[in-house]
Amino acid sequence: MIRMTLAEIAEVVGGAAHGDATVTGPAFFDSRAVEPGGLFLAVEGERVDGHDYAVGAVAAGAAAVLGSRPTDVPTVVVDDPVAALGLLARHVRDRLSDLTVLALTGSQGKTGTKDYLAQVLGTAGETVATTGNLNNEIGVPVTVLRAGPTTRYLVVEMGARGVGHIAYLCGIARPTVAGVLNVGTAHLGEFGSREAIARAKGEILEELPADGVAVLNADDDLVAPMAGRTAARALTFGRAAGSDVTWHDATYDDLGRPTATFGHAGHEAEVALRQAGEHQLANAGAAAAFAVAAGLGLDDVAGALREAVSLSRWRMEITDLPDGVVVVNDAYNANPASMGAAVDTLARIGERRRTTGGRTIAVLGEMKELGDTHDEAHREVGEVVARAGIDRLLVVGEPAAAMAAGAASVTDWPGTAIRVAGRDEALAWLRENIAAGDVVLVKASRGAALELVVQGLTEIPEERA
Repeated sequence: MIRMTLAEIAEVVGGAAHGDATVTGPAFFDSRAVEPGGLFLAVEGERVDGHDYAVGAVAAGAAAVLGSRPTDVPTVVVDDPVAALGLLARHVRDRLSDLTVLALTGSQGKTGTKDYLAQVLGTAGETVATTGNLNNEIGVPVTVLRAGPTTRYLVVEMGARGVGHIAYLCGIARPTVAGVLNVGTAHLGEFGSREAIARAKGEILEELPADGVAVLNADDDLVAPMAGRTAARALTFGRAAGSDVTWHDATYDDLGRPTATFGHAGHEAEVALRQAGEHQLANAGAAAAFAVAAGLGLDDVAGALREAVSLSRWRMEITDLPDGVVVVNDAYNANPASMGAAVDTLARIGERRRTTGGRTIAVLGEMKELGDTHDEAHREVGEVVARAGIDRLLVVGEPAAAMAAGAASVTDWPGTAIRVAGRDEALAWLRENIAAGDVVLVKASRGAALELVVQGLTEIPEERA
């Protein structure tokens, strides 16, 4: 955040300054995580009114408040604090003329790609990136306002709940490099079709300047044609023939971590990734394409990818327990494509452990926001589990019940599907049934909170210790 007085902020956002203060820190909206010298966003919601926490936020170190009514501390008063936050972020972005902004969206892989990209760019200069999943009309401005005069790269993840959302976010962040990772079925219940999702996601390209770069997944049938939606130069990634950034000859270690040869412009470099799953190659390939678009060379990109670690919790976190059980915690979120990728990773890890008698166990819960395709999608995930040869499928919760039916429909599957009512029952089954050598994958949409199963599972009972 650049240094601004309360009066300067009020002028930018069309509000009224009540009191006197100078903001030197980022904007924030959680009074439990105060930014020293920062600007507290007070939003009046259905259950909680942020204005009630304004005094406490300033007492804890914030400089001032952005809200819709005066408080007992320095406050900029506006009609719509969220819209005003966007105006302030656009103003700060415009003043940081040396900043390179890279924006990305997609149905899956956004966070993994963003985490790789932030670490790659961080080797070339000060980098600010989206934290967690702050990719909406509040999260994007908050991310932009973390940038300052010394920031060289800003990586912004963008999500969409409808048409026009990403266009609005691009108007705030003004990216010069932007890309679409893929178009899947996540949020199909909100959009109705993949084509509708593609229309919304593709907005990220339409605001690019003519000298910008559009990063596109050449392997996705709805993403590759998006080059026609922008005047910017297209740079592609993928395994399709002619991709600008590509990878080949992938191998995997005992924990499913891939090594592959990455290539760009006739040059190649080997990369061994520290995270598990074939899908990590696509995430790393996308990050490499964004970094190349920003001016980095492939050797530097490859070197940074080799050192990159997971920056986000509950995404393919592997824990090798002392009792010989391996737990793969991918409980942060889920959709059909990411479920398939996680199951594939489970199968790869399990294959390496077959000689020790270990089994593969998929603990899967509901995938949300799938609309009319909900039951069909869950049934298909069950079929994927069976065809991958997973030994046990533990289906958690009634909304995910179709997974069990899907797995059972694969006639030559030698495994077993078990249904349990909820997290407690899932944990009880696991504690009674897993043994040394087993590999356990835990995954569902955020609302299922299956990370609590992992938490209980990693507390080793005496009978397994």
